[in-house]
Amino acid sequence: MPVSLTYLGIDPGLTATGWGVIGISGSRLTHIANGTITSNARLSLAERLVQIEAGLVQVIHEHAPDAAAVEQAFVARDASAALKLGQARAIALLVSARAGLAVAEYAPNHVKKSVVGAGHADKSQIRLMVEMLLPGAKAGSEHAADALALAICHAHSGSANERIAAALLRAGAGR
Repeated sequence: MPVSLTYLGIDPGLTATGWGVIGISGSRLTHIANGTITSNARLSLAERLVQIEAGLVQVIHEHAPDAAAVEQAFVARDASAALKLGQARAIALLVSARAGLAVAEYAPNHVKKSVVGAGHADKSQIRLMVEMLLPGAKAGSEHAADALALAICHAHSGSANERIAAALLRAGAGR
């Protein structure tokens, strides 16, 4: 029986950061949990980043994933929005790395192509395919659906060596 692994997908955003955790056993994917971390727009940027950090720390603590997949930033027309997204991404990368997770990054079009089959799929297509690939899963938001799609993409893209290393680490840690 193949060793089960868990992957955390993170769709970073300053207002809403989606997260999704899936299990992988051989070629079988299962939904574990998903959600959205929101930050209070009335707070300072630094305080909002702390809210995102605390939420991700809690998710990692509760679900103990073996690896994380974070969406790469896309070039936005609004430079200020792009910088804020970059800061939220930095929090996602930092929290994951501090937890000792292997972290992969995927471009939005790569995720869409991996999950839907088309690099320019819309949000409704992503949600539909996520829920088809993970029976019983109901994404709580578009951000959570995107995060689950990231985890699925990583499950499809992750190298065999990474899976073996994660399984060995997990077995050694007694999880």
